[in-house]
Amino acid sequence: MFSAGAESLLRQAREIPDEELKKFCSRVSKLLQKEDVGPEAIDALQRLFLIVSATKYSRRLEQTCVDLLQTTLCSPACPEQLQLLCAAILRERSPCDSLRLSCEHVQNARQLSLVASVLLAQGDKQQEVRSVGQHVFRVLESRQPEGPSPRPLLPVVTKVIGLAPGALQEDQTNLLSKRLVDWLRYASLQQGLAHSTGGFFSTPRGRQPGPVTEVDGAVATDFFTVLSTGQHFTEDQWLNVQAFSMLRAWLLHSGPPGGPSAPDTDDRSELEGSTLSVLSAASTASRLLPPQERLREKAFEYCQRLIEQSNRRALRKGDADLQKACLVEAVLVLDVLCRQDPSFLYRTLSCLKALHARLCGDPACVRALLPVAQFFLNHGEAAAVDTEAIYQHLFTRIPSELFHSPMLAFEFVQFCRDNLPLFGRSLGILKLSFPNLFKFLAWNSPPLTSEFVALLPSLVDAGTAVEMLHTLLDLPCLTAALDLQLRLSQAASERPLWDASLRTPACLEALRDSRFQGLFQHLLRAQAAGTTERLAPLHQLLQPLAGCARVVQCAEAVPTLLQAFFSAVTQFADGALTTQLALLLLERSDSLFQVPQYEARVHRVLSSQFLVLCKLHPSLVVELAKELLEFVGSGRGIHGTGSMLTSVVWAIGEYLSVSWDRRCTVEQINKFFEGLEALLFEVTQSRPSATLPKCPPQVITVLMTTLTKLASRSQDLIPRVSLFLSKMRTLAQSPATSSMHGEEDAGAVRTRATELLNLLKMPSVAQFVLTPSVEVSQPRYHRDTNTALPLALCTVSRLAEKEAGLLPG
Repeated sequence: MFSAGAESLLRQAREIPDEELKKFCSRVSKLLQKEDVGPEAIDALQRLFLIVSATKYSRRLEQTCVDLLQTTLCSPACPEQLQLLCAAILRERSPCDSLRLSCEHVQNARQLSLVASVLLAQGDKQQEVRSVGQHVFRVLESRQPEGPSPRPLLPVVTKVIGLAPGALQEDQTNLLSKRLVDWLRYASLQQGLAHSTGGFFSTPRGRQPGPVTEVDGAVATDFFTVLSTGQHFTEDQWLNVQAFSMLRAWLLHSGPPGGPSAPDTDDRSELEGSTLSVLSAASTASRLLPPQERLREKAFEYCQRLIEQSNRRALRKGDADLQKACLVEAVLVLDVLCRQDPSFLYRTLSCLKALHARLCGDPACVRALLPVAQFFLNHGEAAAVDTEAIYQHLFTRIPSELFHSPMLAFEFVQFCRDNLPLFGRSLGILKLSFPNLFKFLAWNSPPLTSEFVALLPSLVDAGTAVEMLHTLLDLPCLTAALDLQLRLSQAASERPLWDASLRTPACLEALRDSRFQGLFQHLLRAQAAGTTERLAPLHQLLQPLAGCARVVQCAEAVPTLLQAFFSAVTQFADGALTTQLALLLLERSDSLFQVPQYEARVHRVLSSQFLVLCKLHPSLVVELAKELLEFVGSGRGIHGTGSMLTSVVWAIGEYLSVSWDRRCTVEQINKFFEGLEALLFEVTQSRPSATLPKCPPQVITVLMTTLTKLASRSQDLIPRVSLFLSKMRTLAQSPATSSMHGEEDAGAVRTRATELLNLLKMPSVAQFVLTPSVEVSQPRYHRDTNTALPLALCTVSRLAEKEAGLLPG
């Protein structure tokens, strides 16, 4: 981000010790106390600013130095560069309790703007903000037309109305509205004079300034706007630009008129040096309107002119970029105007419909489509406009073609979030377009993860939940596919930075291979298909891209997104959807794109959510008995931490019971017992290999516990499980087991086997402890020593201690 030299300077500034900073502050104080403050003081202040701004933590400055910074800032004779540095340093220390600044006696507009910037940076101090606002307006009211420019004060006004909307009085609001009308509508159409260099050939009879031009080079024939161009600009032209920059904020602040008011026949706005030759009758009628209404009228004309100017072909790239930015702002201002005064709506519709048609065919202006869509979202119903076609284009084409634009991605997702309450019937289009929206997420996952966490609950419903879960699990694979798509595309206007270390000829060829076209098309689809595809073949093809930084970043975001997904789905999932999701978790647990550490992180989420689904619908275990037995029998979950297998086995032991589902039979219990017994025998008696890795100890302990639970419900199994637990306890004591799992893990297995054997000595107590009723599961049965469960456990412990043979050796 920074050059090596800049990084070095920042590091030095952050690491400067307090004692050295104290000495440096003393040096700055001495320099500021000199009568002739020169370049040495400016250099010292620049260094001090770097020190205080290089870290987010507040650095303590000597009070003498802080006082001198304030004195220098308020001194009328101080050079402007010095005042700028003093204000910047004081702002970095905000909020500051020892501040003694006041703007009451400052009359110079530029100096007042600097003092005000420090005061407004102190936080939300309403009285201070009001005081600054009142003084700024007193300076504006007392300023003569030929006096200093008020330009530096306009950002202060914008800040004041943002911090304290009620800080201004009605007459002050009217005053600035009148000034804004003049600055927006009546700026000069002649270019400004070039600053004289004072050379020998500089004479008053130098070249006269020409007229301002449009961005395409044509001479401007209509009024001046921010898109008018020239070599030099006059002060009223700069005020025109400044007025447009604050126009939307001011319109929102001034709001709609409180009611009808009498025309102000004495309204004579200052013209800031502009010369008016002839006023049309329409302009005269407009001048009789109240200030806020007149400002809205002129703002409407200004925005209409900007839309017209944006259609011209700019000669310079900088002007083309400015056209796009001004077009966005003009549409946003028109939206505010139509919300404040519906009479503008019908004057605006035809213009914006034509603009939308033009923007749809111009990929370079795609970001301007969002405010246009926002306008129709706000006013489409009132204007009887069918907006579905607009949103169809917005949600289908733009993410597919421009997912790689980070600014557009953020603005697009923010647009969706902000307008969820307004979508109405169009919300269905948004929900069906989630595969397209996820392209933004896949390519820009770090900055967009929190946005999608907030957006997911509104995107998911019962019809799309299963497909969306597949898409989330395949998100890193989607990132890799988008990477390939961009590499093949010759029309992409913005190319991402490639990882030069990656060689992907096989991947590129696969993208062209007809055998995989269907899978790629499904992965890159624009809308929900209503079906799912097994993408395992693509996982292998795209494996060379698994180490790409963008793919790894996307994989890191998936667990967080899965948590948000399940939090939303569990609010409305019925039994059928819960069954589908549980089956999906079992199927996909061993079918994930192999990104480093991705499988382990996802398994932690899937295993915990499988238990949540079982808790919501305990009958899942009985209904999915066949699938669960297949999962357990395959031994697929042993790889890695075994978290998924652990959760499945625990759920079997917890919910395979008549107390949870009357359909549970002894035959089912026996089948599960045999399957789990075979699995436990396999993982403990076989040597670890590539096909059967070392089994995590928590899987072994959960298997033993679940077998004991099942035996307590079918007591014919108790002798078998008792024998098996005895062997497990003996096995855990062997040196071979200790060396394989470690002494601590082997001890945990040995202890669990002993505890379970003790419980099985009294089958009725074992059933009571291992299969408690819903009532016994309440917290009070665990906290109160006089209740049945702690009493039963204590009794079993005392009885078991009498048999020394059952204690661990």
